[in-house]
Amino acid sequence: MRSLRASARPVRTTPEAARSLALRAAELAREKRGEDPVLLDLTDLGAVSDYFLLVSAVSEVQVKTIAEHIQETLKREGAPVWHVEGLAHRRWVVLDFVDVVVHVFHAETRAYYLLERLWGDARRVALPEA
Repeated sequence: MRSLRASARPVRTTPEAARSLALRAAELAREKRGEDPVLLDLTDLGAVSDYFLLVSAVSEVQVKTIAEHIQETLKREGAPVWHVEGLAHRRWVVLDFVDVVVHVFHAETRAYYLLERLWGDARRVALPEA
């Protein structure tokens, strides 16, 4: 799927694969009771990634649980994370899968940064009902 070289950024996947990965990450977040998932399509905005998934958690423990569940499950399914940021602090964890970036927020942190507003030009992708 992707080539992981020591210091190089992995090779990008197809748009269909990126969308599928983003939808799978949203499904995994819901498995751990992630709240208010929002999937933003950035493909027409010239962003570094194709999709941002934003999801909230009610506690720092839940932030960690959701992030680790997504990371571990997608790795087993053949999509290892390229970079992880924020796991130690558990307020805002970023999982960078290159084409998809997952943001797992503590609810208060998400309300403060308002990434949905920052990326207001991005199209929202309808997520299947839980």
